[in-house]
Amino acid sequence: MNPDELTAQNRQAPLPRKGGAGGGAYALLLFLLLLAAIAGYATWRLLYRPNVVALPEGPAYLYIRTGAGFDAVLDSLKKHQLLHEPADFARLAAWRDYPQKVKPGRYRLDADLSNLELLQLLEAGRQDTVRFELKPFHYLENLPRQVSRQLETDSFKLQLLLDDNAGLLRRYGLDTATVRTLFIPGQYRLLWNTPALAFLDTIAARHRRFWTPERRRQADSLRLTPTQVSVLASIVQRETAQLSDKPLIAAVYLNRLRRGQPLQADPTLLWPLHGLGTRKRVLNVDKKVDSPYNTYRNKGLPPAPITTPHPSSLNAVLRPAHNDNLFFCARPDGSGFSDFAATYAEHKRNARRYWRHLDSLKIKR
Repeated sequence: MNPDELTAQNRQAPLPRKGGAGGGAYALLLFLLLLAAIAGYATWRLLYRPNVVALPEGPAYLYIRTGAGFDAVLDSLKKHQLLHEPADFARLAAWRDYPQKVKPGRYRLDADLSNLELLQLLEAGRQDTVRFELKPFHYLENLPRQVSRQLETDSFKLQLLLDDNAGLLRRYGLDTATVRTLFIPGQYRLLWNTPALAFLDTIAARHRRFWTPERRRQADSLRLTPTQVSVLASIVQRETAQLSDKPLIAAVYLNRLRRGQPLQADPTLLWPLHGLGTRKRVLNVDKKVDSPYNTYRNKGLPPAPITTPHPSSLNAVLRPAHNDNLFFCARPDGSGFSDFAATYAEHKRNARRYWRHLDSLKIKR
C-alpha cells in the first residue's frame, strides 16, 4: 500500500464517541458532590443551626432536678416549647452520650443557641446562679420553707442540720437557739441546687464578712459579743422600720442595760407566744408569760434573737445615739416613728396618747 492510500484510509477512520467511561465518572463525581452537600447541610443543621426559641420576656431557664434523667430534660424542653426541633436535639444528645451524664441545675438558655452549644452547656454543668433573697424570719422552722420556695435545697435535710445542736457548735460555734444570729437578711448568689450544708456555709461566710475587725471593736466597746449585738438588734428591728429611729431605740436599751434595768421590750413577750407578726398590741397578761424571753421579768438580754436583724439594725446597735433616754413610745400618727423620753412621767404622757389612738382604731390585741 502506498503512502497515498494510507493517508486516505486515515482520513476516513471514524472519530471516538463522547460520553463513554469519562462521562460516567463525571456524573458520579457530581452525584457524590451532591451527597456531600446534603450531608454537610444536615450536619450543619444538626450541630450549628440555632434551635433555642427566642422568648419575648428574655432568656429561658431550664431546671433539672437532682436525680433527673434525660427523659425529664427533654420533656421539660418540649413542655415549655424551648426548642424549634426537639427531635434534632435528642438525636445529637444520643450521639454524644449525654443521657448518661445529665447534671442537675438551673441553666440559662439564651436565644438562638445551637444544639451543640446547648449540649456543651449542659454537659459542663455551667448553670446560672439564683438571686436568693433571705428575708427576716422570727422562728427557725420558717427558714426551710422560705429556702425551698427559691432553691432546690432539701428542706428536710436543712431542718435536721438546724436541729443538730452538737453539729452546729462544732461547725459554727452556735447552738440551736443562737444559730439564728448567723443569718443576715439580704441577697445571696447561690446555685439553685445548693445542698443544705453548703447553704448554711454560704450564710456563715456572709456572717464572717460582716463582722469585720472594726465592727468587733465597736461591739467590744459596748461590752457586747457579736451574738449579743444580734440579739439586741433583733429587738430594735421589731420596734421600728424607720432607719433614723433605730440608733435612738438602740440607745434606750443600751442605757437600760448599763443601769441594770430590765429591757421591758414588748416584742420579746410576743416571741414565745408566737405572736410576732400577728399581734399589734401587748396586754398586761402577756407580761406574765413564763419565758427567758420575758424582758419584764428577766434582766439583761434574752438568750437568742427574736428575728433575724438587717445590717441596718446591727449597725444601729454598734453605733447608737448618745443620750440619756430610757423610754420610747410609738407616735399615734401611724408614721412608724417614736417619741423618746428621759423620764417616766414624760413617757406616760406619750404612752397615753398612743393607747388612745389604738382604742380609737378598736385594736384590742
